[in-house]
Amino acid sequence: QVQLVESGGGLVQPGGSLTLSCVASGNTFSINAMGWYRQTPGKQREPVASMLNDGTTGYADSVKGRFTISRDIAKNTVYLQMDSLEPEDTAVYVCFVPDSSGIPRYWGQGTQVTVSS
Repeated sequence: QVQLVESGGGLVQPGGSLTLSCVASGNTFSINAMGWYRQTPGKQREPVASMLNDGTTGYADSVKGRFTISRDIAKNTVYLQMDSLEPEDTAVYVCFVPDSSGIPRYWGQGTQVTVSS
């Protein structure tokens, strides 16, 4: 089992920045990637970004050039630096760890990000 705890959400004005963090605990030796989804009411959960242990990253088109994912593998932590935030980025951001097939297996509880003036 892997437990995930996110932090760093909050209220920010359009054009502002936030950095989210997610710390993993438990069977962290099994982790081969970490990443983020986001969830808004009435919509499906949307993948945002992910990063493999070898540093390979992937981003949703909607956040490319604005969001940056990074990891501190020694600290079992993944970060999401979010710049140039837009109201459409408002969501609950959820950290995940996939299984060996890349399918999300473990989820955090989520952290709310609200972009509003």
